[in-house]
Amino acid sequence: MWFSFWRSRDRFSLDELRYLTNQLQKVQIVNDVNKDFVIEALRSIAELLTYGDQHDSSFFEFFMEKQVMGEFIRILKISKTVTVSLQLLQTISILIQNLRREHAIYYMFSNEHVNYLITYSFDFRNEELLSYYISFLRAISGKLNKNTISLLLKTQGEEVVSFPLYVEAIRFAFHEESMVRTAVRAITLNVYHVGDEFVNKFIASAPHSDYFSNLVSFFRDQCINLSKLFSERPKNPCSESVSAMLAKVDEIEDNLYYFSDVISAGIPVVGSLITDNILQLLILPLLFPALQIDADSNLKIGAVTSLYLLCCILRIVKIKDLANTIAAALLYPLETFAANSEVKINGYVSGNNCANESEEPLVDSVTPVNAGQLCVDIPNKATSSQVHPGGIIAERDFSCSHLSLRETLLSYVTDGDDARALGSLSVLATLLQTKELDESMLDGLGILPQRKQHKKLLLQALVGEGSGEEQLFSFESGSARDSISSELDGYLKKLKEQYGVSIGGAAASPRIRRNQVLDALVKLLCRSDISTEILWDGGWLLRQLLPYSEAEFKSHHLKLLKDSYRNCRSALVQETKGIWVDLLITVLCDQWKKCKRAIEASSPRKEPKCILLPFQKLNSEDIPAESSFTAGERMSELVKVFVLLHQLQIFSLGRTLPEQPPIQPQIDIPEISRARAAGLDVSGPKPGTEVKFVHALPCRIAFERGKERHFHFLAVSVGTLGWVLLAEELPLKQNYGIVRVAAPLAAQNR
Repeated sequence: MWFSFWRSRDRFSLDELRYLTNQLQKVQIVNDVNKDFVIEALRSIAELLTYGDQHDSSFFEFFMEKQVMGEFIRILKISKTVTVSLQLLQTISILIQNLRREHAIYYMFSNEHVNYLITYSFDFRNEELLSYYISFLRAISGKLNKNTISLLLKTQGEEVVSFPLYVEAIRFAFHEESMVRTAVRAITLNVYHVGDEFVNKFIASAPHSDYFSNLVSFFRDQCINLSKLFSERPKNPCSESVSAMLAKVDEIEDNLYYFSDVISAGIPVVGSLITDNILQLLILPLLFPALQIDADSNLKIGAVTSLYLLCCILRIVKIKDLANTIAAALLYPLETFAANSEVKINGYVSGNNCANESEEPLVDSVTPVNAGQLCVDIPNKATSSQVHPGGIIAERDFSCSHLSLRETLLSYVTDGDDARALGSLSVLATLLQTKELDESMLDGLGILPQRKQHKKLLLQALVGEGSGEEQLFSFESGSARDSISSELDGYLKKLKEQYGVSIGGAAASPRIRRNQVLDALVKLLCRSDISTEILWDGGWLLRQLLPYSEAEFKSHHLKLLKDSYRNCRSALVQETKGIWVDLLITVLCDQWKKCKRAIEASSPRKEPKCILLPFQKLNSEDIPAESSFTAGERMSELVKVFVLLHQLQIFSLGRTLPEQPPIQPQIDIPEISRARAAGLDVSGPKPGTEVKFVHALPCRIAFERGKERHFHFLAVSVGTLGWVLLAEELPLKQNYGIVRVAAPLAAQNR
């Protein structure tokens, strides 16, 4: 019988399908003797049915008539080898994926054959078998719609009581193999996007709703692992540790995008489940307390990782309730959340990261919180024009444990290290750009852009609200009547009722909070111990908050900025005596354009993961302080700061930033006159350029024995750039030559 299987026959014919089916029906047991025939028969039947679906409907009619699906199930039951199970799963997967006719899919899903295969007890210790099984489930989910999904359900009345495809798939949702997890997520998304009301109710009911809490718990564990990788990076600062951390970052962001895809399916209950679990399992007990803790705390997530995760959650997971709840919670004292997480607050902000994610702490790495005396400018007719010592008009004295989370972020901006300062700026920028946030929430946090404030007050004036009209036309008089909006009140109430946290004491005015933010940003821009890239990020945020600058900059803001600008200008003047003076104007023009693009961009330049990456700084141990490289880096960094402060000076006067820096024209010095006389343009000399010999030094050069050529050396400069030229004489044009070599004169001690 087995020999006759290989006899000559038209392969793609109904007779071939009939023959294969008859032979399968004769099989009573599958063992090592006949398993090869069974495997080949299953594979060939899949090919024939796929061919018939596209060319001849009689193929599938025969398949239904002979109930071949039932034969497949029988073969599985009597099989003793894994290879047959593998081929059977592959055969049915191929059929489901390639059958195009609707009635063929209906038949495949009916008669409980598919559900039997889904719930069959395969030995998943075999990794290949598990891979084929997951592919089988994914193939089924790809054909789901509101009509076909009902064929895979068991119902009582209008209630779904069994859905094997979904239940069996989520069993492998947290498998150690990432490919399996990815496939399971694709299956669940296909189910969610069908939009069947009764299936959605089944998914959101216990115990199946536990999948979402388990999903967030799995995500929380990934976040903890990321924090561990970040904390170990200073001890092992190699490229492999950075690569491992970035791989974990990709996993975390993939998880968040999966949350976003689930929410986009439009199942309200599921959105609420994800929101509640993210808040209760991750944000409230771990991320918020991590922002300011004792260095001896055993908290599993550190401050920098927490800032990164908050940015990612706000950017990727588009849930209005989640975003607004996070924003409202930032107004609470840190101790509110620390009490729930059993974290000890010590009243200090570390200049480095916490013990779980930091380098070895320095002796002076833990300093009292300067932001405990945050600069709060309260408008007052009697004192508004006075500049108090230290640029502070009015101060609120906080003990660190009573600082709100928002005020803690501002303290990182003014006193934190590079990572915390960048992380805090990123959180504020992300909040500012989160479309799901109500404007009233931004106003409550003190980061509502001025143009939106004017729009809000104008609308209040138009509808006849007196306070809005007075605030619109009298900037100072409305501060006493600022109030937290009903939207913010609603989310504060929700935090108290659902999550058991409440805010104590009188709430500060949005105007006061706004002035706190402005003070923090101005202090950041005056810092000399922070990366210039972070200063540019602070400039971007300030530009977003104050597009109408003349109405908001206070006298002490301007004084601090002018003092910092004056110091930077003096340092830049010293660079004119340095070895890179040749390129100073070029670097200045280049950085001017880059800075203008950066602070006028619609969004921040960097992704949140940059918070976790090591900051590139010069290592003085490897590079001598007197080297030209060190001098060049120092000059470039100084130019970046100078350009930013100069543009803010223009901005503070309410003027538009020019495309080019306002540089005075060059004076007519002999070298420039010589370049002009030589016929060079502003682009400078290039090989092949014709030049006129002016004060040139003639010479003869022999490139080969006995063959001398006549050349001239010529020193020229254009602007701040200079060259020594080697030009060959033109025999037919006296006093002219062709540039053969141009050697730049830059970074030379002269």
